[in-house]
This record gives sequence, C-alpha cells and structure tokens, in this order.
Amino acid sequence: MAKTHRSPLLDDDKKTIWHPYSSTHSEVPVFAVKSASGCLLTLEDGSQLVDGMASWWCAIHGYNVPELNQALCKQLDSMAHIMFGGLTHQPAVELGKKLVAITPQNLDTVFLADSGSVSVEIAMKMAVQYWQAKGQSGKQKFISLRGGYHGDTLGAMSVCDPVTGMHTLFSEMLSKNYFVPSPACAFSEPCLPEHLTELKTTLESHNENIAALILEPVVQGAGGMRFYSADYLQQAKALCQQYDVLLIADEIATGFGRSGKLFACEHAGISPDIMCVGKSLTGGYMTLAATLCSKDISDTISNNPPYAFMHGPTFMGNPLACSVALESIRLLLASDWQKNITRIEHLLKTGLEACRQFDDVAEVRVLGAIGVVELKQAVDMVKIQQAFVDAGVWIRPFGKLIYLMPPYIIKEDELNILCTAIFNVLNNGKYR
Repeated sequence: MAKTHRSPLLDDDKKTIWHPYSSTHSEVPVFAVKSASGCLLTLEDGSQLVDGMASWWCAIHGYNVPELNQALCKQLDSMAHIMFGGLTHQPAVELGKKLVAITPQNLDTVFLADSGSVSVEIAMKMAVQYWQAKGQSGKQKFISLRGGYHGDTLGAMSVCDPVTGMHTLFSEMLSKNYFVPSPACAFSEPCLPEHLTELKTTLESHNENIAALILEPVVQGAGGMRFYSADYLQQAKALCQQYDVLLIADEIATGFGRSGKLFACEHAGISPDIMCVGKSLTGGYMTLAATLCSKDISDTISNNPPYAFMHGPTFMGNPLACSVALESIRLLLASDWQKNITRIEHLLKTGLEACRQFDDVAEVRVLGAIGVVELKQAVDMVKIQQAFVDAGVWIRPFGKLIYLMPPYIIKEDELNILCTAIFNVLNNGKYR
C-alpha cells in the first residue's frame, strides 16, 4: 500500500508549476517521483508504483536502462548539441538511415523534429508545399477521422476531432478542415463499402482543395483508444491514390511495436506518402520526433521555388537525442519484441476480462500492448487517481477511458497488479 504521499516538493510545485491538461487550482493529486527503474516509479515518500503508462507510451524499455544511459554518456563526450543548419553529425545520419530501413517502403527522406505535435505540423506543411510546387496551390485542406488526435499545436489541433476532442475552445481560430466518421469496422473485421461512404464522397467533392488525408493507422489514441479495421486503412489509401490526395500516417503513438507490428501501417500492408514518428523513438529518454516522406515529395519541394522546405527547429537533429534513439531502436530490434508484445496482449486480455461484468463498463478491448476499459460515464479524476496510487499503480485515465500501455519489459506479476487494481477500483466504486 502507498503511504501519505506528502513531499516538500509538492508545495513548491503547487506554487510554480502548471501541469498538462490541468488547472492551477486543480484538486487532482500530484505525486513527487524520486526515481524510476524498470517498471517501478519510486515516490519521494518511498512508495513504489507499477507503471502502466510508459510515461505516456514512450518508455518502452522501462526506466534507467543501462544501454540507453551509456549511449547518452558516450555522446556527451563529443557534443551535446550542434545546430543542424549547414552542419551534420554521425548520430543524425545513422538515425536517418535506420528509420528509412525499418519503415514502410518509399519513405526515403527524413526530417527530424523535437516533438510529435511538431512532426505533424511538418507533415501538413510538406503536403501543402508539395502541391504548391506542382502548381496546385488550391490544395490547402485536410481530411481527418473523427475521434482522431494529432497534437496540441495549432495545425495539429485543426485535424483533431472538433467536437469530442480536447481543443473545441480554439475552434474559431483553427483552419477549417474536413472530417469523416471514425471507422465503424473494428479491428479484424472487414471494411464494407458503407464504411467508406463519407470519405469517398468528401474526396469526390473536394479533392481539388484537399492536400492530404491524415489518420492514426489502426489505433486511434488519445481521441478514444479505438481499434479499427486494417482493411479500412488499405481502402483509404487506394481512395487517396484515386483522387490524387496524399496520405499522412500519424504513427507517433503506434510506432515501434505497440500495436503488434513494428509500424501499424504494416497491418494493412500499405506505405503512406508521409509518416510521423515520435514518443518511443528514444525509449522515453529525450524529446525527438521525425517526419518521413517519399523521394517524390522531397524532390518536388526541393526542385521548385523557394527551392527549400520552409521549416527548421532550433533543436533539430540534437546529437544526444539521435544517439539514444539509435540505441533504443537497436535494443528493440535485438529483442524478440513480437513474441513479447503477443505475451503482453494475452496477459491484458486475460487480466482485464473480469471487468466486463460491471454495469458501468461499455467495452473492454485489447490490441498488442494496449488494453482499454471504456466506461459509460467519465471518471472522477480526483478520486480515481488517488485510488490507483493507493493500490500501488500508476494509471492515468482520461474521460471514460481507463487504459494500460505499459513498458514492453513488464513482468507478468507487474501486469497482474495493474489489471487487478483496475478491477478493484471499479468494484469498489472509487471512480465516481
């Protein structure tokens, strides 16, 4: 059992820090972490929590990983950072080569960025500048799926669900894009013609001003944790080709094995025109993302005025981040990661099954290393966050969703603790 969770650090935090998606007067508790190792977070008071979030899905190898620590230390001996304008370095070049090698075919050019949201902004700018270079400057709009989430910056917000998403407050200042229903065909189900009706109709009617369709392949993450048919993705790609529209795959949450494939696009056997990756790219150690595109896109932009892609983050290609990303990818590929994801998927299905019995539970669903318990009503974050910490776990629900996306190294007993905690909290009613 956890202790009282009071640390002097919390008083200063309360005075000065504004946490994500929170009020400065929020009653939702904040807990001070002293250290983290493996799948355990150690709080300032000595309590330990089994981490079910992988630090918002990025710490796939867990915490305090010797190989990743060493990669950072080694890079520090040469340089921590150098500007990427007019300069390059081995970690960035090697990372670019590795990303081209492991991602779907035809993604041959890599633009490095420093966060997932920025990689989406870059993808959108690439798509618009590509069509401008081809003399089709009217292609300025995007199609995205309802229930989708692509980030918190202005461009990214404009392709998030405008009604059920987190950004309705800003709707009047955002670019107006097109939205089609979230796929009604679940993962492993066939995609029927009626599932694509609105997407096809929108493309037919507006393809002359649509630059790209942007979607999260197979798994819609922070917008609802939904899993949809790979057949839908395959047919959506075909429609994009038919109507001369680019396809942007947002693999920020799904990339690097989370869905059971190295990249979720592989479930459908398709290659997007542009792909965004981030989160687990560095194993949760450094902020880093990348936007990959086809040679056609990079060459078309580069060979036409202004003869350059108009974007350049200050910390683009940070050597520390690139070095740890290379080691994180090496660690993942050197492991039997597919067998491991299958193991986690089986344990999640078994461990969360009992939650179906509760009247408040709408659905339990699992795919790869993602387990979701969807409730019929939103949880009370003040009550449920404290209840989970008291149960010795770190689980951070949102809305109606209680979900697990743990580090890949999680042990069976640790995953059982997480699943049992969800069952007990639901059983005790400590979430209303």
